[in-house]
Amino acid sequence: MKYVVIGGAGAMGRITVRDFVRFAESDDEIVVADFDGEKASVLARQFKDPRVTAVAADVRDVQSTAKALTGTFAVINCIQHHMNLDVMRAAVQVQAHYIDLGGLFHMTLKQLRLDAEFRRVGKLAILGMGAAPGITNVLARMGADQVENVREIHCRVASVDKTKYRNTPALPISYSLQTILEEFSIDPAVFTKGKLKFVSPMSGMEPIRFPPPVGLQRSMHTIHSELATLPQSFPGVREVSFKIAFDAIFLDRVKFLRDLGFASQEPISMGGVKVKPIEVVNKVAMSQRPAKQIGPTNDYEIVRVIVKGKRATVILDCHCKNIPDVNTGAPPAIVARMIAAGEITGSGVHPPETIVPPKAFFSHLAKRGLRLRVLNSKR
Repeated sequence: MKYVVIGGAGAMGRITVRDFVRFAESDDEIVVADFDGEKASVLARQFKDPRVTAVAADVRDVQSTAKALTGTFAVINCIQHHMNLDVMRAAVQVQAHYIDLGGLFHMTLKQLRLDAEFRRVGKLAILGMGAAPGITNVLARMGADQVENVREIHCRVASVDKTKYRNTPALPISYSLQTILEEFSIDPAVFTKGKLKFVSPMSGMEPIRFPPPVGLQRSMHTIHSELATLPQSFPGVREVSFKIAFDAIFLDRVKFLRDLGFASQEPISMGGVKVKPIEVVNKVAMSQRPAKQIGPTNDYEIVRVIVKGKRATVILDCHCKNIPDVNTGAPPAIVARMIAAGEITGSGVHPPETIVPPKAFFSHLAKRGLRLRVLNSKR
């Protein structure tokens, strides 16, 4: 099979590529596709694996992207969600399966409208297949299958990083600052009393206790793709929410940038050139010199979903220890290979909760070192 990772040289894309290198078949082809062709080539060479090649790709040009994707079995899209539709259209042209990391709610709604196009070519598009969205959605399906009459689904994410570093950058980030700024500035969706509404960014702050070592964390509402699909996927549900916890210092610094105006998508003029503040600050942040790690990795993240039914509540936690961001980068590679193996079948555009079989999916995650813990309670 030929797997193409769009944005494969980026922070998340390179984790997806690494997962393919580790788990794909000996005769598979793994393509690192990136706007920065040289960066893609450097990464591809680092693996010293004949299966891994590189190609330059500007997804804004759908036709040239489609040409680069010729013969592809599955396209894994790891770039900014604003360009998801362009990548999907290129995938349809070459009749390839499509998987991405999420559309931050509003883009996801637009992507769902391409269902008929993917059904026409007999291919699957699975939207939001990282950690959150992604693991959260599959956990929701697993929990819903264990209760009667699903009434509530609540997604929560928190982490701690006690790894020691030297020369830590001013704003340490593992994925796009642009996405984080959008999460801090766009009104989040909340499904309550059977209706969708929007609340203020960073609202709903509350303490939530996770298992050690994550412990007590303050979580808040942010705009997320789970709210675009879970209410429709589980008819009868009355409450759906997503909240995430950030390190307090990191939260204050991102909030400062947002309040200063760096979350703006409106172009401003600088030396006769129009630039978007959010793209400028993202470029600067992503260009920071990485910190030097001292000693072993000491990082822990828990992705949690709480499913409440008529008579029971299920709490499902996915634990990721000392393998940062694997819970985001590995799932799309897993799902692509599940399609190739016939573990996932069908066509059209789907959220993970309607198409990914939980038991098989979490067995694959376990091979990457992730652990699933489920707590059931009667009421």
